[in-house]
Amino acid sequence: MATVDRTTQYRERIWADLRKVGRPDSRFHWDLSSFIADFEGSDICTDRTLDLDVWRTLGNRRVFITPDNSTEELRKRLIAENVPFVMTTYGIQRGFVELDSTTVPPGEESYAATLDGMDRYAVPVSLGQLQAGDPFAVLVTGGTAVSMSGVRFGKGHGYFDFEYAALSELGLVDSDAVLIDMVHDCQVVDEHLDGEPHDVVMDYIVTPTRTIPVHRDGREPGRILWDLIPGTEFERLEVTAELRRLVQTVDKAPRADKTIDAERQDSFRKEEKE
Repeated sequence: MATVDRTTQYRERIWADLRKVGRPDSRFHWDLSSFIADFEGSDICTDRTLDLDVWRTLGNRRVFITPDNSTEELRKRLIAENVPFVMTTYGIQRGFVELDSTTVPPGEESYAATLDGMDRYAVPVSLGQLQAGDPFAVLVTGGTAVSMSGVRFGKGHGYFDFEYAALSELGLVDSDAVLIDMVHDCQVVDEHLDGEPHDVVMDYIVTPTRTIPVHRDGREPGRILWDLIPGTEFERLEVTAELRRLVQTVDKAPRADKTIDAERQDSFRKEEKE
């Protein structure tokens, strides 16, 4: 409970600071509980992100980017460089989409990088289709706040935590995946925070002035905490129902991360009884 209270305090303080350097949303204006804001220097943040070695060793592994305003410039740059990527729709309401950057006409890169542009040029992709493909090498997100220990806090909905856990449940994220949080300097909390069990720890914090590697001792595979789903917005998502079907019907695991442990099975059985 103490961690939750502190998170709320940091979130409110940073939202106040972010209004000085951030950019309002065309739909939500300054309601920072509804979107992750772009900010002054996000173009430099993008440069720093693309300077990381992970981009030079992608191979066939894929890229995931959140639909945040602060990651729009990165999406634009990847489109211009013909790098395909996967993104979720706003609030994961319509699941995941995948953009083949080569399908974007010249001159349309900026528009294609917006959420409206992604609706036009990207194609919907089911979890089953994602599971049939290669794993992800890099996952990039924005956020509201991030501690020096790499614990990231978003708007309070838990979207990225869910996205990471879902991809991990499908065996698409392993310990080699690099997680990057792109934020303004005012969003970095110079303190160690332990976070909650569902909070995702980042590998890099990238700001307009700093690239901060987070030193961690390995990363456990993410997993959906099914007993926390009922009563939340995730309960109504089609992607949640599909994930449940896929995880429950796995009868073999080509990747170690796809194994369903006894604790998860107990969680399924518990929820089915409720």
